[in-house]
Amino acid sequence: MAWSQSVFSSMISEVSYDEERQVLTVTFSKGGVYEYDGVAEGTATSLANAPSVGAMFLAEIRDQYPTRRVR
Repeated sequence: MAWSQSVFSSMISEVSYDEERQVLTVTFSKGGVYEYDGVAEGTATSLANAPSVGAMFLAEIRDQYPTRRVR
């Protein structure tokens, strides 16, 4: 199952997750879409619902998972 959620953040506009592939997709507010491989669904859900999405992304996602730019 896959889901997508708009988030309130100056850094990130949308967080999407593909459970089957365990891929988190992050759409940045200033452009750019990146996929992060091997992210657990709980981590993706926590990111989407974090009080500070940007802070959680920087602390727990960026530089922690294999990444590729898709747009």
